[in-house]
Formats: sequence, structure tokens, C-alpha cells
Amino acid sequence: MQMKTETIDVIALDGNNLTIEQVEAIARDLRPVKLSDDAVQRVRQSRRMVERMVEERQVAYGVTTGFGKFSDVVISAEDTSQLQENLIMSHACGLGQPYPTEVVRAILALRINALAKGYSGIRLETLMLLIEMLNRGVHPIIPQQGSLGASGDLAPLAHLVLVMLGKGEAEYRGKRLPGSAALKAAGLKPIRLQAKEGLALINGTQAMTALLCLALVDARTTLESAEVIAAMSVEALRGIPKAYDHQLHAVRPHPGQQTSARRLREHLHGSERTTKPGELRVQDAYSLRCIPQVHGATRDALEYVWQVVTRECNSVTDNPILFADTGEVISGGNFHGQPLALAADFLAIAMAELANISERRTERLVNPQLSQLPAFLTPYGGLHSGFMIAQYAAASIVSENKVLCHPASVDSIPSSANQEDHVSMGTTAARKLRTVVDNVRKVLAIEYLAAAQAIDFGQGKLGAGTQKAYDLLRAGVPRLDHDREMYADIARAEQLLRERALHF
Repeated sequence: MQMKTETIDVIALDGNNLTIEQVEAIARDLRPVKLSDDAVQRVRQSRRMVERMVEERQVAYGVTTGFGKFSDVVISAEDTSQLQENLIMSHACGLGQPYPTEVVRAILALRINALAKGYSGIRLETLMLLIEMLNRGVHPIIPQQGSLGASGDLAPLAHLVLVMLGKGEAEYRGKRLPGSAALKAAGLKPIRLQAKEGLALINGTQAMTALLCLALVDARTTLESAEVIAAMSVEALRGIPKAYDHQLHAVRPHPGQQTSARRLREHLHGSERTTKPGELRVQDAYSLRCIPQVHGATRDALEYVWQVVTRECNSVTDNPILFADTGEVISGGNFHGQPLALAADFLAIAMAELANISERRTERLVNPQLSQLPAFLTPYGGLHSGFMIAQYAAASIVSENKVLCHPASVDSIPSSANQEDHVSMGTTAARKLRTVVDNVRKVLAIEYLAAAQAIDFGQGKLGAGTQKAYDLLRAGVPRLDHDREMYADIARAEQLLRERALHF
């Protein structure tokens, strides 16, 4: 990933006000960051507390003791620096493919923001190196597998910190380099960790939170796309929009349901392709009639998860936590990822339902027994297969999502000699969520193509929103008159969803 050179606004991190939208801007738009003045003072105050503890030889977990099961082993003052470096090297046990650059940037931003709150005891110069790595595009190579989600994301974050020590690997300007070489190329120097710093850097939920932030943004856009694509299917099947009447939804006042019904009314406004009750049929099948109820439930789930993740973006999630105002050092479990694990599993299930109902609409579009349309939406059935296998592909992905929606959060496995005997699997849940959201886009892309093809067999004016969506697709994907390589059409339709072209 190449860093942008034009002047863009810097996001000030203070530990309290970071939004999911800002995380995305840092991750994907390469927005630079800085510390707020208040954060600088809090970080310095917290660091002075650590230095006093070491000087006075106080016994404090992770500062003057070992970690996990070794928490009862006291470490001498002269060994505290080596303790922190050993922690990073020993915990860098990540496996599998590395995270995409956007996820790494989100992790960096979230870790900086958590440390900026001033409860972790890190030195200001250490935190500034993290900021410079982010701003100059030194992106640590972080394997995706290996986190239990408590004590936070230890293995992924250890790989991040390795680069700060001149170890590990990093991507810089599109090249994968040894950590020391990446720092040098960016004009930066490695550091030597001091007391508490290694623990402060890796004990947190930033990997799972980063994944959730980006998944949430993509899920919200995907939901908006699903609304207008569903409206296209309603028109293609000459559905009955009376089911979206505001009176009906006022008496079951779930906010998401009401919003989805309103969006459908807006997209279908002015359409000549829909029907009235009794004109063709008294009522539609559920996949058309119940769009507001199904999509709306996903809206409400997304809103809940958005709130959970926003709180987590501005939380202290390491251990122990230093309270400089009172002088207390408290060991607890803020690193436990259970709130995020449950939220990620919940959202994965909610998003998968968008694909479930979408595939059923696609089936109605291609099945002549369920519509008045040509079989598989081709005028030359037999010689041509049309959308036959496109529906197969959608069904395959829907089934795959059902497997991925098995909740990771119901699992736990003891670690650290049973000292850490309940873990969240939150990072696994968040990784699965990203895959589910990506799969939902694919299923919707197929419905998008099928709905547009079905519309081409009819006559009459389209709705205000559906006309825009139809025109966007037809600008790059022509009507399917004869069989052609469908994967290319699906990819073009999916790209429109990725680009948020249907978010209107």
C-alpha cells in the first residue's frame, strides 16, 4: 500500500472519542494521527507511576513479576527490561496468512488510542514510535491465527511490537521487509522496552476490535445495498408494496423494521412495475412481503453491535491498570473479549439472514413455477442456461455462511496452566464475521444481476431508487441475451456493492 502524499486532516487521538468511521478512515484512507495534548499529559503521569513502582521494588503483576502462571515469580529491577522483550518474542506465535494492510492499520490506531487514555504506564517515546509507524506506513506483518481473545489478542499484538524492536517483519511501500529494515527505510529507529511496556502493548482486544470496526462499516453498506436490490426484485416479480405501508409498521415499532419499510417505499416511489392486493395475487411470498421484518432485524442487530464496538474503541483493555490519581494498581480482566465475541457472532447471524432471504428472491426470479418470467431468465432456454448456475452459486454461499455462523463465543479452552481457564474466542468470531459479510455481498450481487435481467422482460417505469440501481449496473453489465462467462458479471456487480455505489 502506497502512502498518500497530499495534505489531509490529522485525527487527534485522546482515548475517549474515536469513532468507527475514523478507524475506517485511518485504515483505508490512510489518515494520519496524533496525540491530543491532554493524552500526552496522562501518558507521562502514568509512566511516572511505573517508574516509582520499580524504584520502590513494589510487587505488581507484569511490572515486577512474570506473566500468566508465572505471576508469582518476582523479577529484579535490573531484569525488568529483558522481561518485557522476552514477553514479546515468546508471545509472537501467530500462524496463517497475514492480515490485510487495512486491518493492521486499524489495529495500530486502536492500540494507540487505548494507550492514550493514560492507564497503561507506557513511555511517551514508545507510543510516539507506534504513531510514526502508522503515519509513515510501516505495517507489521501480523498472522491471522493464534489469538484466544483473552488475555486479549496477545499473539497478534506481539507481532506488531516485534517491529518496534527491530525484529519480525513489516510491509513498507509495497515491500515485505525485516522489521529493522522497514524502520530504517521509514527513517525510524527501534526501541528497547522498559518496565511494563511490553505488557501494555500486547494485552488488549485491538485485533478483534479492528476486524469488527471494518466489518461493521461494510455490513452497514451491504444492508443499504440489499434494500434497493430487494426493491428491484419486488418490481421484477410485480410485488405488492402495500406490505411496506407505514401504518402496518407503526403498530410493530421496531426501529429497524420501520426504517427498512421506509427505504423500500422510497426506492419504489413512482414505480409502474408493482401491483395492488388482488391485482395478481392477494399477498406475496415471505421473501418479498417480509423484507422489512427480516432486513429490519438485521438493522437493529447492527445498531447494537455498533454501540458495543464504539465503547470498545475507547476502552482500557490491558492488565494491570494504573490509576495515577489514586496510586492504585488493579489487576482485573478488561482484556477479556467476551463482549466483542458475542457481538461478532450476533452480527454474523444477522448478516447471513440478508443472504438467506436474497437467495430465496433469486430463486423466485429464475423459477418459472414461481413467476411469470422465462425459465432461468433466458429467452433461449435449452440452448442457453441463463441464470441457472448463478442461483446454484448463491445457494452454495448461503450454505457456507450457515457453517460460519456457528458461534465461536460458545467455545472456550483453558490456557496458561489453567490460570486463564475461560477465553472468548472473540478474534475467531470477528474473523468469521468478515468472511460472512463478504459472502453476503456475493449473494446480493447475484440477486442484483437476476433482478435487472428480470426487469428487462417487463415494461413500465421503475421506482426512484431502483432506476438508479438498474442504470448503475447496466452501465457496466449488459443484458444477458446469450450465455457468457457469468463470473465476470458477478464480479462487476459485487464491485458496485464494495464501492458503495448503491448507498443512496
